[in-house]
Amino acid sequence: MARILIAEDEAGLRSLVARALALDGHDVVTAKDGAAALDLLTRTQGAFELLLTDIRMPVMDGIALALATARDHPRIGILLMTGHADQRERACGLEALIHNVIAKPFSLGAIRSAVKEAMAGKAACREDACSRRTD
Repeated sequence: MARILIAEDEAGLRSLVARALALDGHDVVTAKDGAAALDLLTRTQGAFELLLTDIRMPVMDGIALALATARDHPRIGILLMTGHADQRERACGLEALIHNVIAKPFSLGAIRSAVKEAMAGKAACREDACSRRTD
């Protein structure tokens, strides 16, 4: 299973998603905002397979966090979450960097499925990269 970093400013949602993903066998670490998540990424030298982040957060939003993560730790998959249409539009130019944007509210089944798809997509990208290097 994957090591996942969740950045979400709503404590209840952060805890609920973390528990659901932990039940799937993932090693889950949480952060209350983008700045705290970026600090964790820096301190652990990007030791995560997936970043699941809200877009709209105080201190540092999820778009800035996604950009910093993609720049400094390009091997980490990125999933964004938002409950705001205007924030979803802000993510439109990030298709090359992120796996998907998940609309809130979502069911636990939907978030679990999105994480599973992101991890499968990340594995497929690694396999593609390996096959291109050996050709």
